[in-house]
Amino acid sequence: MFGNSKKLKSTKVDTLVGQNTQIHGDIHFSGGLHIDGVVKGNVVADSNSNAILTLSELGTIEGEVRVPHIVLNGSIVGDVFASERIELAVKARVNGNVYYNLLEMVMGAEVNGSLVHKQEEPAVNPAKTKSSDEGIDPQGGTLSEIMESMQPGNQT
Repeated sequence: MFGNSKKLKSTKVDTLVGQNTQIHGDIHFSGGLHIDGVVKGNVVADSNSNAILTLSELGTIEGEVRVPHIVLNGSIVGDVFASERIELAVKARVNGNVYYNLLEMVMGAEVNGSLVHKQEEPAVNPAKTKSSDEGIDPQGGTLSEIMESMQPGNQT
């Protein structure tokens, strides 16, 4: 938690929407997208891409955003889906729900909607799918099970 923070690497900007630009319609992209202008439409990264969206304090999006990595310092009116990570900077404003895996939010950022944590589905552990009478001891369990097994005098 402290000192373990992994900042998003500054990536190459493949597409730039300038300050005096207004786009009416959806944007589908891969790579890096930097927005200083206005987009009235959805912003969607290509599936299975490691795309990053940077919305500056000058930028505005009116529509749904679906991008794995997002650095937000502007305004979004619509739901935001960050499958990997979202950073909400000091001037970030979201009027909609934010669905995220990892979230960094600084003082001053504003979300008028719900923050919904969406974890990626874990891979199925074959040991946990076998019955306990087969003699398999799956290492793991829920947090409460692990904590309970660590209590003094517990011989499980």
